[in-house]
Amino acid sequence: MSTNEGSLRDDRLTVIAASVLACILQDVLHEGLGHGVTAWLSGAQQVTMSTVALQSDIETRWVSANGTLVNLLFGGIFWLLLLKPQRYRPTLRYFLVLAMAGNLFTGTGYFFFSGVTNFGDWAAVIRGLQPHWIWQLGLVVVGVVTYYASVSLVAAQLKPFQAKDNTSRRLRNLCWTPYFTDGLLAGLGGLLNPAGLFYVIAAALPSTLGANAGLLSLPSIMRRMDDTGEEQVGPIQRSLGWVSVGAVASLSFVFVLGRGITWSR
Repeated sequence: MSTNEGSLRDDRLTVIAASVLACILQDVLHEGLGHGVTAWLSGAQQVTMSTVALQSDIETRWVSANGTLVNLLFGGIFWLLLLKPQRYRPTLRYFLVLAMAGNLFTGTGYFFFSGVTNFGDWAAVIRGLQPHWIWQLGLVVVGVVTYYASVSLVAAQLKPFQAKDNTSRRLRNLCWTPYFTDGLLAGLGGLLNPAGLFYVIAAALPSTLGANAGLLSLPSIMRRMDDTGEEQVGPIQRSLGWVSVGAVASLSFVFVLGRGITWSR
């Protein structure tokens, strides 16, 4: 290990904490603010929100679409916040990058997922539209193009975290740790959901692991990027604050939101 890499050793617990908080935020924005608030404003009498699905007594195209649209909106907001990244400490900057990535990957990945499988939010959006196969193909094309653009945006924001020797394992740790952390959290968070185990297998895990697949390829993508004049972000240090909030949020996500929260008029 080079001296440069050794000086950039990131604290694993704090990286995991930032990962779970970004994952939970993306999920709550999707299910709660996107699907839930839209259903409530559309006149739903009862809404049940869990980690894997939003159940309500009404179903419209807007209710189905707004989960991913809210994710895309907040992905753009986090990108704007990162236009002046020097104002943030390494951990907060890393969290903002993960929050941007999670929202953009989920938002754009859902187009591709629904187009290929004819299942999920955007399958509901295009249900009944003819010729159906053209709408599905359109979702696939839009998904591929926008997902590629999202990966490029995230790569540009993560590039400063790369050690200057260009061969370190830092990028793999910072990209792969949230991928597997999010997958584990999504699985655990779905076990108690009121919609049943089917939604864990058919929705929660595929949407999380599939949408975040870009994290697995980011290290190799960034190694090929030009880093001339690029600043370098310091190490993510141990923070009891981040770790504590991440632990509490994870337990609440699994045992409170995982069981479902119901609102009735």
